[in-house]
Amino acid sequence: MGSVDRSKKRVQLWKKAALRFSLFFVMGFFTGFAPTSTAPLFSGHADAYRTAVKNLGISAKPSEAPHKPAGAGLNRSLMMSKTSPAKTPSTANTSTEPLPRADDDDDREEPARDLVMVVTTTRSGDRLQGPLLRRLAGTLKLVPPPLLWLVVEAAVGVAETAGVLRDTGVMYRHLTYKENFTDPGAETDHQRNVALGHIDFHRLTGIVHFADVANVYDLEFFEEIRKIEVFGAWAVATVSASRKGVVVEGPVCSSTRVVGWQSKDLSGGKIEGTRNATKPTRLNIFGFAFNSSILWDPERWGRSLSVPDTSQDSVKFVQEVVLEDESKLRGIPNDCTKVMLWHLTDQGAPLLLTPIKSKTKGR
Repeated sequence: MGSVDRSKKRVQLWKKAALRFSLFFVMGFFTGFAPTSTAPLFSGHADAYRTAVKNLGISAKPSEAPHKPAGAGLNRSLMMSKTSPAKTPSTANTSTEPLPRADDDDDREEPARDLVMVVTTTRSGDRLQGPLLRRLAGTLKLVPPPLLWLVVEAAVGVAETAGVLRDTGVMYRHLTYKENFTDPGAETDHQRNVALGHIDFHRLTGIVHFADVANVYDLEFFEEIRKIEVFGAWAVATVSASRKGVVVEGPVCSSTRVVGWQSKDLSGGKIEGTRNATKPTRLNIFGFAFNSSILWDPERWGRSLSVPDTSQDSVKFVQEVVLEDESKLRGIPNDCTKVMLWHLTDQGAPLLLTPIKSKTKGR
């Protein structure tokens, strides 16, 4: 009996020892994972953050967010009609250029530019439309951003134009409509109204300019129209190859103030012109630009809200507003003595493949 009791005691002692060993082992195991202080834990994350930011070339110091003009982040390949809502693009607009170094941020800072919206209409069955669009795109690509190109076209046969626009490298929106027209002039007005309706619906704030595919520009023109606060006007040279004629129409200015209007015919080596202090009944569609907010906030620019609804003919509405108050009209450039836009009326004329940087005086 005595030997049995002793063996039972030995077993109990071994059990107690094994239990204590297991308990202390588990406690020590988990204690080893506990940090001795909170400093190393958070400092490690901070060091990793600084390293990642430094590698990206971005300063880790807090800075005030720069002003971003409306529409600057719009994607290039958005297809939509006037009545359809904006669709989410399948791919984002990306850049392959390296990020600037943090040390160069102060040296490269530039004042924020206003958004320029260029509205271009199209013509069905025009055999030169593709080349002309590419030529205009080549000009717009040289304009410093932000710039948004709105190209309007009938819904039938948009595939070719869409392919051209995708290859331009210019930020654009391709707007379509389903209505049918027999009058080309009425269709062109409708296309411009579709573009203005899109700008109004999405509240795209900036300067709006109507640009034909047959227009040729001095690149300084786009920097000049960014100076417009409300309305702007300039001289347009209409060139006809078949008639061998050039007609220049536009404002007469004292500095940037419009004091009259004139038209000059430079055909046949002779200069015949008229100068008139009275307002024209209608502006050349390529000879003015305006702040887009007039479409949804006319009262801000002195236009009464009691006027009849002109949403179905926004182009006519804008032209009327521009001519109502010349005090808000800015002449471009100073003294309006330089032609910066040429409109080619003959589609059979030779194509000018590069934008013009001319010092030619238009007056």
